[in-house]
Amino acid sequence: MTNIPTDLLRTLVAVVDLRSYTKAANSLGVTQPAVSAQIKRLTQLIGADLFERGGQGVALTSRGERVIARARRLLSLNDEIVGLGAATVRADLIVRIGTPSDYVATMLPGILAQFRSQHPDVRFVVRSDFYEPLLRQLHAGEIDLLAALSPTRPPDARHSQAIEMLWLRGEAPLDIDTARPVPLVSCGEPSTYHRHAVKTLRAAGLEYEQVFVASSMQCLNNAVSAGLGTTLSSRRRVSVLGLQEWADGPLPKPAPLHSAGVCPRGGSREIYEQLADQVAAVIHGPYDRQSRAFRSPAGLRGASSAA
Repeated sequence: MTNIPTDLLRTLVAVVDLRSYTKAANSLGVTQPAVSAQIKRLTQLIGADLFERGGQGVALTSRGERVIARARRLLSLNDEIVGLGAATVRADLIVRIGTPSDYVATMLPGILAQFRSQHPDVRFVVRSDFYEPLLRQLHAGEIDLLAALSPTRPPDARHSQAIEMLWLRGEAPLDIDTARPVPLVSCGEPSTYHRHAVKTLRAAGLEYEQVFVASSMQCLNNAVSAGLGTTLSSRRRVSVLGLQEWADGPLPKPAPLHSAGVCPRGGSREIYEQLADQVAAVIHGPYDRQSRAFRSPAGLRGASSAA
C-alpha cells in the first residue's frame, strides 16, 4: 500500500493557497527547487498530473481538484491529532478565511492585524466570494473560517445573530413608483443581499428591474449615491459607505439576515474559534463614527476606514 507523506500534501496546499511555488517555498521555509521536487514526488505517488501543463499560474487539473480537497481533510485530521498533545499553535499556521468583499473592505484587515499582534506566528489567506460558494469551500476543507451573512441561521455556526436589513439611497432624490419595476442596484444573482431584496419585493407583489450589476462595493456605492436605484444592505454598511437609510420610502421592510461565523471541526480548532470570536465581536458591535471603526461591547476594535 502506498503511503503519502503529509509534508508533500502540506506543500501542495501551500502552492495552491498562495498560487506560487516561490511564495509557498518562503512560507514553508524551504527553497523553490525543494517545493518543485516535492510536487513532482507527490505526482509520481498519485500517478497523475495535479497541475495543468503550460498554463498560467498554478491551475489544478480535475484530478488535482479532487486531491487538494482530500489533502485538506487529511491535514486537518493530522493537525487535530497533533494538537491533542500541544498547548501552543503551530509556528507555520496559515488560516484561510472566506468572506464577502464588503467585509474585506471595511473591517477584516483591522481584526486580522489585532489577532496577529496576539499570535505573531499566524498568517492569513483571505478568499472573497459570495456566501454559497464559500460554504461549499468550507465543507470541502478549502477554507478554515467562514464569516458572512446567511438567509437563515446556519445550524453549525459558532456565532449567529439577526442583522437588520435596510433599503438604501444616495443623496440624490430617488422617486420610485411601485406600479413600475423597482430599480435595483446589487452585485447580482449570487449575492445574498440581491436574493434577499428580490424575495422581499416579490413577497410584497412588487416587480424589480436590475438597473446596475456592481463588480465591487465601491461600484455599488457609486451607483446608489448617483441615484441610479436602491439597494439592500445592513446598517453596518450604511455607516461605513455613507449611504442613507431609506426609512420613509415606499418599499416593504426587509426581514433580517443572519451573521454566520462557521469554522470546521478539525484542524487548529482552538485558533479558528478564537479568530471567529473576534470577528463576531466586531460584526455585532456598534460603529464608532469618530474613529471610523467598529467596537465590540467589550471594547474590541475592528479597524478600518471605509473603502
